[in-house]
Amino acid sequence: MSPNPAPDRVPPPKPVPRADRVSLWQYARLFRADILSAQPARLYRAWMAEFRTPFFRSYLCNDPALVARVLKERPEDFPKSDRIGEGLRPLLGNSVFVTNGEVWKRQRRIIDPAFEGGRLRDTYPAIWAAGVASVARMRTGVVEVEEEMSHAAADVIFRTLFSIPIEHEIASAVFAEFRTYQRTQPILNLAAFLPLPRWFPRFHRKATTASAAVIRGLITRLTEARAAQIAAGTAPDDLATKIMVTADPVTGQRFETQEMVDQVAIFFLAGHETSASALGWALYLLATHPQVQDRVAAEAATLGDNPDFSQLARLKYTRDVFREVLRLYPPVPMMVRQNRQDEQMRGRRVARGAQIVLSPWHLHRHERIWPAPDDFDPDRWGREDNKTCVRDGYMPFSSGPRVCTGAGFAMVEGVVLLALLIRAFRVAPVAGRVPVPVAHLTVRARDGIHLMVSLRDSS
Repeated sequence: MSPNPAPDRVPPPKPVPRADRVSLWQYARLFRADILSAQPARLYRAWMAEFRTPFFRSYLCNDPALVARVLKERPEDFPKSDRIGEGLRPLLGNSVFVTNGEVWKRQRRIIDPAFEGGRLRDTYPAIWAAGVASVARMRTGVVEVEEEMSHAAADVIFRTLFSIPIEHEIASAVFAEFRTYQRTQPILNLAAFLPLPRWFPRFHRKATTASAAVIRGLITRLTEARAAQIAAGTAPDDLATKIMVTADPVTGQRFETQEMVDQVAIFFLAGHETSASALGWALYLLATHPQVQDRVAAEAATLGDNPDFSQLARLKYTRDVFREVLRLYPPVPMMVRQNRQDEQMRGRRVARGAQIVLSPWHLHRHERIWPAPDDFDPDRWGREDNKTCVRDGYMPFSSGPRVCTGAGFAMVEGVVLLALLIRAFRVAPVAGRVPVPVAHLTVRARDGIHLMVSLRDSS
């Protein structure tokens, strides 16, 4: 296969929206296979849409005022819905990703300090080391870059959480088993469509539960070993240590081992899977927009071999590129809440118990919010009119009290890895290998992202 020269105006790939009406069961089948292509085209212009099933009502809300009501103004009236999280419980247990109310508040009080203020500066050396290792691993020729970025993102997680590289025996085993888990885990299980009581079996796939058990067993080994190091006073000062020694300022309690395993599982899932998704799409967009790629390479070249954290401020354009990638391909395409009381939304009565769907995928490409919403345009981030668009229609890390704890971490990771890779390599598209976005655990390419990778001329 040979590179396919592409102009800088190549439109980023987007699933063809469903235009016609389908039955409920057809829609459920399409939704289970891929939630992006199952959506009708009108949702990219609609402020609100209602979907009816025999068991519940679902409302997609793109109206910025409704999004603000749910996420910022009254988040406790719109807790996370179990319909999506139910399928992930074999791996995530009772982690901060799926909990609500007082349990969630307690978990965030313990976790948040590890990601505040100077902790980003503290984790930066590990992120940089993972980026250097990623450059060393990268091959030339035709490369499936999603797999490479999964490896790099997992390396970041293990270096920052447990001070071990991906080559460590347990880290390598978790990474390998997670690939198995991805292949068996559907985005939804039966509980997403039926009002099952809590005692009713969830019919998780045997392969999914088995793989989740292996991952949790490996994470338990890491967590127990770290607890022993903490007790002996020999633990490294990394994220795992910080979280495990932090007491809830309200109750004075710390995480027990299994509670910590729950949290590490979501750190790995959220921190590794979402970053890998964004970095894979970033490399593809740079491959199809060579002038943008050259600007990133030139900016990255201003860094030395071991720059300090403050020098990352030089990577302003690279940061704008990564923001634009997150706009076009938000790793988590949809979030589901459930209203606790009757609501009026855009003149409609929304009964208690309805599913409220907030979709970064639609908001980020909404035709009434963004000019040229489907274009890859990193320069939009420097324009004054973009501030309104960001306020009304940009939330790759959610928003409000439940905003992703690691949002700042993810931005540093994405910018550093992208800068290091593009400083060292040139990427170009491969003829006939246009990736098709689909949503599984995150927005990935159906058949991977294949690029032609070559060494960049450093002269």
